[in-house]
Amino acid sequence: MSWFGELPERWETHKISELFAERNEKVSDTDFAPLSVSKGGIVPQIATVAKSNAGDNRKLVRKGDFAINSRSDRRGSSGVSEYDGSVSLINIVLTPRGETNGKYWHYLLKSHNFIEEYYRNGRGIVADLWTTRFSEMKTIYIPLPPRDEQDQIVRYLDWKVSGINRLINVKRRQIALLQEQRRVIINLGVTKGLYPNMQMKESGFAWLGKIPESWYIRQFSKIAKICSNLVQPQDFYDLPQISPANIEKNTGKLLPCLTVKEAGIISGNHRFYKEQIIYSKIRPLLNKVTIAPFDGLCSADMYPIETKINKKFLVYFMLSDTFLSQLSMTGNRVKMPKINQEELSTILIFCPSDDEQAHIVAHLDNITSKIDQLIEVVAKEIELTAEYRKRLISDVVTGKVDVRGAVIPEYEPVEDVVESGEDMEELYEKENEE
Repeated sequence: MSWFGELPERWETHKISELFAERNEKVSDTDFAPLSVSKGGIVPQIATVAKSNAGDNRKLVRKGDFAINSRSDRRGSSGVSEYDGSVSLINIVLTPRGETNGKYWHYLLKSHNFIEEYYRNGRGIVADLWTTRFSEMKTIYIPLPPRDEQDQIVRYLDWKVSGINRLINVKRRQIALLQEQRRVIINLGVTKGLYPNMQMKESGFAWLGKIPESWYIRQFSKIAKICSNLVQPQDFYDLPQISPANIEKNTGKLLPCLTVKEAGIISGNHRFYKEQIIYSKIRPLLNKVTIAPFDGLCSADMYPIETKINKKFLVYFMLSDTFLSQLSMTGNRVKMPKINQEELSTILIFCPSDDEQAHIVAHLDNITSKIDQLIEVVAKEIELTAEYRKRLISDVVTGKVDVRGAVIPEYEPVEDVVESGEDMEELYEKENEE
């Protein structure tokens, strides 16, 4: 059985090489604007993406070409380009041989079943380093409906997907409002305390404003210590390893981790211990900080931190707007920003008494846990809706659902813009890994 299963009798099947030619022309990004191949499609390269020094060694992309990232860890990063430009060499660029509807190929070649078939034909040592080349891709068979049916499929999916996107975007706005509420509550708790009638005093810094009278201000370096403890990872193969990708932005939550051996990252690691704070120095405004629940290793892009004050209180402060506003004033404006130890050491921390720190932490734990539960419910609804969208696209582009007689009403096109934006946040790590 092929990856697309049975097709309508009127449809044809062809190898990719029969319908597309590989475009392998090397160009410079000074002559052809740099583009990124993202999960949201082919987009102009964002300013914060990490760039290699190979600006003269990129692939040409023309409007109407299909580009796909050959690496399995960028699964789903592909699309038909609306621009002339250039992409990194890690991508395969295909140009249609005949007159077809490019949007049909956009839907088909980005469908879940094709993506799985594409990477199944690749090769590599481990899953994260699995690569599919054109020589392996070109023999994959793909369905080809009659041209009029291609056009109808595109019209139908544009309509249905817009409706689904509208629903998902509404739910994402709900999550954004909950996250904003969470952020405001945390910022108030760690800068003003829990009692609205507390006596206030001037902080001594115009941009900081007033703080509770009994609180004091300390530089980060006075209440916390960055622990640099570089080790040989191969000596700790069985320990869990934390990288920036394992920490959820703006929440303090640790995501599932692999062991050193499973992750395969064996250079530049710090040893950390249970209850130490782990903070990502890369792209600090994403606010990736957590408390380690175990002993392990973290990448050199992270700081293990010990503190003299309540660890959870410090983490909440590091998630606050007041902390972020100070980070934004460090002057670090490079393409892939990092905050160094000297910059971090000068950040000002508001410090209540030990008892008040504990009360604030308990209050914030209670409130944020309730908000997080609501976010999880809405996120699950988004996941189920997105799964339905994925199944619908796969069924329509492979003829499982006959849409020839469908009447398409007038509608407002809606893009899944939030999903694309989230994807772009990851590109700084992946764009030029070749």
